[in-house]
Amino acid sequence: MYQYTDFDRQFIRLRAEQFRDQLERWQAGKLTEEQFRPLRLQNGWYVQRYAPMLRVAVPYGELSSTQLRVLARVAREYDQPEPALLAEAQATQEKLGDIPLADGRRIGTQLKYGYGHFTTRTNVQYNWIPLSKAADVMDLLATVQLHGIQTSGNCIRNINSDALAGIAADEIADPRPFCEILRQWSTLHPEFSFLPRKFKISINGAREDRAALGWYDVGLQLVKNDAGELGFKVRVGGGMGRTPTISPVLREFLPWNQLMNYLEAVIRVYNRYGRRDNSWKARIKILVKAEGQAYVDQVEEEFRQIVEVEGGPHTITQAEYDRVAANFREPALDLSPANAEAETLALLRTAAEEDKDFGRWLTRNVLPHRHPQLRAVMLSFKRLGYAPGDATAEQMEAAAELADRFSGGEARVTHEQNLLLPWVRRDQLPALYQAAKALGLAKPNIGLLTDMIACPGGDFCSLANARSLPIAEAITERYQDLDELWDLGEIDLHISGCINSCGHHHSGHIGILGVDKDGKEWYQITLGGADGSDLSGPATPGKIIGPSFSAAEVPGVIEALLNTYRTERQPLADDAQGPRYENFIDTVRRVGLEPFKAAANAARRPAETETA
Repeated sequence: MYQYTDFDRQFIRLRAEQFRDQLERWQAGKLTEEQFRPLRLQNGWYVQRYAPMLRVAVPYGELSSTQLRVLARVAREYDQPEPALLAEAQATQEKLGDIPLADGRRIGTQLKYGYGHFTTRTNVQYNWIPLSKAADVMDLLATVQLHGIQTSGNCIRNINSDALAGIAADEIADPRPFCEILRQWSTLHPEFSFLPRKFKISINGAREDRAALGWYDVGLQLVKNDAGELGFKVRVGGGMGRTPTISPVLREFLPWNQLMNYLEAVIRVYNRYGRRDNSWKARIKILVKAEGQAYVDQVEEEFRQIVEVEGGPHTITQAEYDRVAANFREPALDLSPANAEAETLALLRTAAEEDKDFGRWLTRNVLPHRHPQLRAVMLSFKRLGYAPGDATAEQMEAAAELADRFSGGEARVTHEQNLLLPWVRRDQLPALYQAAKALGLAKPNIGLLTDMIACPGGDFCSLANARSLPIAEAITERYQDLDELWDLGEIDLHISGCINSCGHHHSGHIGILGVDKDGKEWYQITLGGADGSDLSGPATPGKIIGPSFSAAEVPGVIEALLNTYRTERQPLADDAQGPRYENFIDTVRRVGLEPFKAAANAARRPAETETA
């Protein structure tokens, strides 16, 4: 992983000192709330429904075990609600009530604290840290080069990439050096600090798009041209929210050394013409869609000016690339000799035959690696009783211990709100499985229905129209049978509490969106969304299948949709694990929405029918 330089460490420490001074001046009344607000946002501090929320940046998802332990310490020592705020939150939860299930039980959300939350953009959030302790937290984070810069505000946000970056078997080139170059370039860049709206960049270096490029303001795919030269396919203008948009391609091939010059042109034109009078129409996707070719022409002319007139001031030299790339260091691993490979394979095969769940874990949670003797392993943070992506202080410490024992001290936050161990020796997989299983982190559900994405929703977020977490819990509780999950196969279920789409519902094979109807919680269901991966196919927004459903109806509607899939799916060739069927998303595309829409409407409860 990236090794921070002395300059990096000094910069982050000074930033923490600066924030402490700003906080103290606000506490003393020397800064108004209006003056302090942008300063705290620039450091990742929001004020949410009940309490402050801190978003910690995890550039391209990489965390050391040392950083994980500090994140755990923040959860344990600082993520503790003030009594009055907790009482207010609990009273509100009681007023909202629990969600009734079909069997007569009710399910709600227990307001937990002392934990961190892994987000879809590979950051870590805390929901209960008092602002009075904010400077202490930033000082602590700075000791391990963590901070909240570029996690909020109308700036270039934390750069995203594939969780398998640098280790993927299908990798064209490692995207992480480019992520880091862009991070260093964009951090506190004065021209990009007050954009019309937030700006998100994702970079993918593999043949498969595992970075959801089409959904980003800028999506960068590393490619090689016919001459074998490295460059980028550049997409601009994707996004979710009220107007889900898949970004068009502006450049099929941009030489890698021109990346920053070209992005400077893209963002300058956006800064110049982007809407500032309406926050709902301020994202670059609106400008690109409205202007079309005129926007592309403006970017190309700006790029020409930057290169020919200004002399290409941000051209990436080979020396600069080499300097940054050299700071991505692989852990020193004691690899087994090559002649032990056959024995290792035989042991894994025998263990999988003796333990069905271990065999399933090998299939779902263990991923290929560019090094034949290594594997990448997913720790599932989708467990009954926990919100998707939530990790207690104890669980983060335990994950840090697993990273030390099995992965060279490194873990990665994934887009799907799990943790990845990227450097696991294949012969250590049985031991890792047993250790992770003891912690409740070895459920073989990666890519299956219960490996869902969900935002914190109305339980914590002041922007949300409805709660996400009780819906996620009800669905997770219903589908605990691994045999049933495996029979259903790969399904992306994404849940957002509002149209801001932090749960990426638009890209879910099944999407659930919380909406407000006369002060009550309702939910729209979408089908057929895709993130752009090989399984899902080209990035596509899902389509709404009808009027909204009440919270009580949603679990039954999901069950009806899945039963329809079972009825409509086509069989494929059998294999050693039994019969196989076409995936859910393929069935939806083949038969269309009507059978699913009919099933969903049939699952409505008459007393709950929406009249709005």
